[in-house]
Amino acid sequence: MQIIENSTVYDAIIVGSGAGGGMAAKVLSESGLKVAVVEAGPFYDPAMPEHQTQLKWPYESPRRGKSTKFRPFGDFDAAYGGWDIEGEPYTQKNGTKFEWFRSRMLGGRTNHWGRISLRFGPKDFKHKDEDGHGDNWPISYDDVKPYYDKVDKMIGVFGTNEGLPNDPDGFFLPPPKPRLHELFYIKGARKSNIPVYPSRMSMLTKKINNDRGVCFYCGQCNRACQVYADFSSGTCLIFPAQKNGGQIDLFVNCMVREVTTDDEGRATGVSYINKEDRKEYKLKGKVVVLGASACSSARILLNSKSKQHPNGLGNSSDIVGRYLHDSTGADRAAFIPDLMNRKVSYNEDGVGGMHVYSPWWGDNSKLDFPRGYHIEVWGGMGMPSYGFGFNVNEFNKFFGTKVGGYGDVLRSDAKKYYGAVVGMAGRGESIARKENYCEIDPTTVDEFGIPVLRFNYKWSQYEINQAKHMQDTFEEILVNMGGEFMGEKPGKDINYGLHNPGNIIHEVGTTRMGDDPRTSVTNKYQQLHDVDNVFIVDAGPFVSQADKNCTWTILALSMRASEYIVEQLKQQNI
Repeated sequence: MQIIENSTVYDAIIVGSGAGGGMAAKVLSESGLKVAVVEAGPFYDPAMPEHQTQLKWPYESPRRGKSTKFRPFGDFDAAYGGWDIEGEPYTQKNGTKFEWFRSRMLGGRTNHWGRISLRFGPKDFKHKDEDGHGDNWPISYDDVKPYYDKVDKMIGVFGTNEGLPNDPDGFFLPPPKPRLHELFYIKGARKSNIPVYPSRMSMLTKKINNDRGVCFYCGQCNRACQVYADFSSGTCLIFPAQKNGGQIDLFVNCMVREVTTDDEGRATGVSYINKEDRKEYKLKGKVVVLGASACSSARILLNSKSKQHPNGLGNSSDIVGRYLHDSTGADRAAFIPDLMNRKVSYNEDGVGGMHVYSPWWGDNSKLDFPRGYHIEVWGGMGMPSYGFGFNVNEFNKFFGTKVGGYGDVLRSDAKKYYGAVVGMAGRGESIARKENYCEIDPTTVDEFGIPVLRFNYKWSQYEINQAKHMQDTFEEILVNMGGEFMGEKPGKDINYGLHNPGNIIHEVGTTRMGDDPRTSVTNKYQQLHDVDNVFIVDAGPFVSQADKNCTWTILALSMRASEYIVEQLKQQNI
């Protein structure tokens, strides 16, 4: 097959346009470098009328917004993709149930994420010193702190400084005040001595520049914001960089097959399949930056085999794809009778997510699992979606009232119970293990002819024990709130409701950083040990996940790595 080559030689080719790729595009282009960004999905701008889903009613969707296999969060969610993408399979082995979420669009998964923007703390980088499990990072919180500070100021995050030892303070915008269901949660949690603080989320509650608007509390951040009030990579990094004169060429609907190399084994660029004409193309660049996501970047490296790199690019250690791990997750919800019949709402204005949360408060030395979790809270009276999230008849049964009805009766019941359901979710840290990995499936390719990933992953008893602790905690808090549980408490037979790995969409660790090339893939600047002009700026280099969402750390580390790239190019070291 003929491969079409582009004559332009870019200073940097960036694969992926999410948090890591978007930040790299901004830093590198604004430093004067000519940059190509290669994205597997289409162009996307939530301000364009044809892309807007914000402020649309359920009846404007053919399915009233209902989810499907290929639209798991419904028609109005901003993610083009999900755990299943037609024509792009992945496989499992040894009974693995890993779920791999992909978002094929400019900005990637940053268009629909919860925007929980937490820094890792000092202990998170040196957990082996704390509990003996896993490995320490080759860098510390002090190495990353200056970049967290810059990210806070560049993007904007609301919250409050609390002086917590492992949940570092930052530069915060004013947080929105708690809604009624959150006031109930605060009361219930504090009764059990569980701390509650304002959330830290990247929605603008105050103007920070002329390019972005301020949140107007539509509560639909998962749809991506047409006034750019919430953080998405395209709207907050790539578009501003282009506006500031950054030389960024976008290659959308382009699926990268591999990183190309020369006879010395150095990277020369990438090859990709154009989804529209199904032809293969090559781009040339001095530096290749992979920000395609932890698993996608590992896939590209493993598919980049050559005489000089027979095991895949950067994989002389046989570590690429290994130490894959995701956040743990478990959930519980309850009906709160005291929240029924709300004729007048109390402060139902708010962002698309929680206004308060509980960071980890426990002493793991006294527990049967080594790492913690935080609690996220949901509920309230936002715009109803498909199905309202509950069956009114179940509540009617509880009160011994008439079951069934339609028209006015059904509307009356829905109004009576709407806003009376409160749920919470635990999101915790698992231990990175070498035996949890992704690899190339030797027998399966996607619709573009590119070999796909095969996953091998199993939760340990530590993660299962953590999920049990979550369920016990949720139950205690919900009882304190006067709640009546929805469904049975998950038991041992289903791992206490522990979600399948990958389901929480916080996968990290496939190209881990380290000082020893024999046991790691990149150095502390996320530069391949084997090839000095290839960098990884997604969550692949993470040595461990924390009990926090990973996006803020992806952004900070990508900024750090990108500044290093600029410096190294100036010094002609790469």
